[in-house]
Amino acid sequence: MRAFFLSIIFIGISFYGKATDSLYAKKVVDTLSSPYFLGRGYINDGMQKAADYIEQEFKTLNASPLFSKKFQQHFDYPVNTFPGMVSLSINGNQLRPGSDFIVGNDSRSNKASGELVKKDSVTFINSDKRIIITLVDKLTWDVDNKQEDFTSFKILKSAIKATPSEFSTVVEAKLIKSFDANNVAAFFKGTEKPDSFLVFTAHYDHLGAMGKDVYFAGANDNASGVALILSLAQYYSAHPQRYSVLFIAFAGEEAGLLGSKYFINHSPIDIKKIRFLTNLDLMGNGEEGVTVVNATEFPADFQRLQQINDKGKYLMTVGSRGKAANSDHYWFTEKGVPSFFIYTLGKRKYYHDVDDVAATLPLFEMSDLQTMLIEFNRQLQGQ
Repeated sequence: MRAFFLSIIFIGISFYGKATDSLYAKKVVDTLSSPYFLGRGYINDGMQKAADYIEQEFKTLNASPLFSKKFQQHFDYPVNTFPGMVSLSINGNQLRPGSDFIVGNDSRSNKASGELVKKDSVTFINSDKRIIITLVDKLTWDVDNKQEDFTSFKILKSAIKATPSEFSTVVEAKLIKSFDANNVAAFFKGTEKPDSFLVFTAHYDHLGAMGKDVYFAGANDNASGVALILSLAQYYSAHPQRYSVLFIAFAGEEAGLLGSKYFINHSPIDIKKIRFLTNLDLMGNGEEGVTVVNATEFPADFQRLQQINDKGKYLMTVGSRGKAANSDHYWFTEKGVPSFFIYTLGKRKYYHDVDDVAATLPLFEMSDLQTMLIEFNRQLQGQ
């Protein structure tokens, strides 16, 4: 079956890398978003399972490991997790975790019930039981490195019919002081300048699970980015380049860009030898084009990318944005590495919620974006 998928993809690749079939990318997104990986987070080895899957894909493509004959680079960090019960009822009505409410990512364990006091139009508290409830228009979850001395919740306004006056909750939280994580990296050696690198990066971690019944699949964020770097790895495995081409899948991005920060401080390669780095995050849309972070930092390279798009008519627009510490390119930029962070634009706005699933992710422009990036890297090598 694996050989079948490879043959389908390679048939659809032209001289410049035009992939006319995205079956492989779709398969990667479906796989990484599945319940087996449990949101690629902190419960039941979800993140490590994803790291091992990505490593196996690199091995299948005969890529070389980057870290002293290893594909994975270990580091650790603290993280607050919710491995057990997460329940909440308001005014006697049981709410659905993930859909009606989320627990605050820095919350402590708590088993309590009682009355609520209104602090403002959207905030309700019980000081004695250390409870804070906020009504919101959209549920957006995150990861935290600490645990506070209270338990908080965000409740979707549309999920309740009356003003919150009483509550009942059970939350089981666990602060892991040293969570083990791994970056995954592989490369294809250049034919003429093997010590110079073109780099593609994408974080593979996501938010994981909230309690026993809810996990955040993270199809767009960022199974889609991993799917694109693996698709690019497929291309470069069959098309050797003058420069070495390096692929890095980072862990710990959702916890504060921690994997890329660790890598930049413990890099096995001379980062001054990186000709260009392209970080790919939120690749699942694209019908409205893409935005390029750091476009104003590297205007000549951005102009090159725009010209390629104008000539090939790949994307509706290639928009410009300035410097921002919003994904894993950031630490490289800070060290002087020419870097772009590219993300797609579209009508599908699911983000850090339970609706970011593979079944509804369109992957509109994955093939065109891949083609454009291959041409961009070709020109960077003077070809």
